[in-house]
Amino acid sequence: MAEAEDKDVRARKERERDELYALDISDVEWHGAPGTEAHEERVEIAYLPEGAVAMRSSLDPGTVLRYTEAEWRAFVLGARDGEFDLEPASGDGGADRGSAR
Repeated sequence: MAEAEDKDVRARKERERDELYALDISDVEWHGAPGTEAHEERVEIAYLPEGAVAMRSSLDPGTVLRYTEAEWRAFVLGARDGEFDLEPASGDGGADRGSAR
């Protein structure tokens, strides 16, 4: 029974992701962190229907990641909780950007 439920959950998540990436987001309004300028390197987000969010880098605006409301909420809560804080590697002043806790 648990296996059937897992399969249903995976199918639902795949369907949600397909629907999310099928959305036309050509006219969305992108937002950067307060205090940043449009020409600066920054992460930008756009709010999509049903609480979904799109995210991109200002240096690569053609590559857009999309998150369902549940995925975005989990990410934000994890970030607030320090889940993604980078630990400085010894001797490099925190330049180790590839490893999270």
